[in-house]
Amino acid sequence: MGTFYVDTQSGHVATAGQLRDIGVDEPESPWFKIQAPDDVTTLWHSVLVKEERGVHIGTTALRHGDHHALLLKTGWREVAPEEIGSHLPGVEGPSKLSPSPWAL
Repeated sequence: MGTFYVDTQSGHVATAGQLRDIGVDEPESPWFKIQAPDDVTTLWHSVLVKEERGVHIGTTALRHGDHHALLLKTGWREVAPEEIGSHLPGVEGPSKLSPSPWAL
């Protein structure tokens, strides 16, 4: 799983792999890398976005932790795993993103 990017204009989120699949090998603006460990998985972590001064920013947090709750209370929106990458060109319907690195 690992590397997530946020589109700073729309707030959409995609993984580095999903962007590579559509021909974006080196993501540039408006894509911005979400700072997180490389082994982040949506099984344990939430991907969250928030608009600040007209720019969308992203972060990750352990699910159901105090930090996660604080982010939700302060206006961050949790991005559902199936929503990640679902807006990309050529992708129809929900993303087939695995919630776990151990899933087949």
